[in-house]
Amino acid sequence: MSTPIFFEFAKRSVRLHWLRSLLAVIGIVIGVAAIASMGMLGNSLTLSISDSLSDVGDSVVVYSHGGSVVEDKITKRMLKDIVRAAGSNDVIPVYNKADEIEAGGEEGFVTVYAFETQDIPLILDLEEGQYLKSSAGALAGSRIAEEYDLKVGSRVKLGDDNLRIVGILKERGMGFDINPDSALVVTDKFFSSTYDQEDYDFVVVKMRNLDDIEDVKDSIDAKMNKKDDVVDIFDTKAILEAISSAFSQISMFTTAIGGISLVVAGVSIFNIQMMSVTERIKEIGIIRSIGTKKSEVLKMFLYEAFLLGLFGAIVGAFFSFVAGFVVLMLMLNSTTYLFEPSTLVYIPYGMLFGIGTSLISGFYPAWKAANLNPIEALRFE
Repeated sequence: MSTPIFFEFAKRSVRLHWLRSLLAVIGIVIGVAAIASMGMLGNSLTLSISDSLSDVGDSVVVYSHGGSVVEDKITKRMLKDIVRAAGSNDVIPVYNKADEIEAGGEEGFVTVYAFETQDIPLILDLEEGQYLKSSAGALAGSRIAEEYDLKVGSRVKLGDDNLRIVGILKERGMGFDINPDSALVVTDKFFSSTYDQEDYDFVVVKMRNLDDIEDVKDSIDAKMNKKDDVVDIFDTKAILEAISSAFSQISMFTTAIGGISLVVAGVSIFNIQMMSVTERIKEIGIIRSIGTKKSEVLKMFLYEAFLLGLFGAIVGAFFSFVAGFVVLMLMLNSTTYLFEPSTLVYIPYGMLFGIGTSLISGFYPAWKAANLNPIEALRFE
C-alpha cells in the first residue's frame, strides 16, 4: 500500500475519535502556547532592558571609596590622576544633588547634574534647543519636561534660583552612570556657587574603544589604589551584560516551566495511542494479513500522532502570539519587541517541541501495533 493511503487511515482515525483526539490536542495547545509565549515574553523583556541600557554600556564610573558617605568626594587632585590613567578617553567629572523645583505652578523634587560645559555634548544628546553656555540656563530631561510641561524658553525655580530652560534632552533610559531623563542639568559653575561644593561626586570615563575597558579599569586602579582603596571603579558594560544574562536565564527558566505542559500532553497522547492500538488490534491483523509491512503500520500510527501534534502546534502558536501581544502591551505599553526575529523564533520552536513530543509519545504504541502477530490479532475479540 502507498503512503497516502496510510495517511488517510490516520486522518480517519482522528476524525472518528474526535473527542479523544480533541483532548490530546488541547494538551499540545497549552504546552506550545506556554513555551512560545514564555520565550517571547522573556526575550522581549531582555531586549527592552538591553535597549534601555545600551547607550550607557560604554563607561567606567569612578566613585570615592565609601562614596555613599556625603563627605567622600572626588577631589581636583584625584581627578587629575584619573585623567592621566584614562589615557585618550574622555573623563567627565560630575556633580550630583537633589533639590526642590517649581515650574508652572507645580512643585516637587528633582535630581540635579552639573558638568563643565564642554563635557555636556560628550555624555548627553539634545532633542531640541541648545547646550548650556552660561550659568543662567538649564537642560531638562525628557520626563521632567513632560511632567512640568517644560519647553525651550520655560522658566523654572531650582531651590532659590530662577533658570531658563535652553534645551530638552533626548530620552536616554536607565543608566548606571547618570539618569538624566528625570533631572535638570546645570553648569559646574552654577552648581559650585549655589551649593558651595568644589569636589565632584563621581567621574565618568567614556570609552572610545570598548575593548579597552579592562585596561582602563586596571590603569585607574593601579594609579589610585596603590596602598589603600581610594576609589571604587565600576564597569557599566559588565553590569549590562550581567543583567542581560540574568534576564536570559529567567527566560529559559520560564520556558522550561511551560515545557511541563508538553510533558503532560505527551502522556495524554501516549495513553490515547495505546487505547487506539488496543481497540484496533483486529483491524491491524487484517491489514497485516493482506501483506502490509510492519514499517507501514508503524507509519500509520505515527501519522496519527503527527496530526495531533500538528493541529495542537498550529493552534498553540496562534494563542502564544495573541498572549504575547496582550502581555507585552500591558507590561511595556509596546509590542515593538514582539516582532523582532529573536522573539518570533520562539513560535516555531514551540511548534517543533509540540510535534516532537507527539511523535515521541506515539512511537511506542506505533511500534507495538507494528509488531503484533497477525494471526493472534485476527483472533482477538
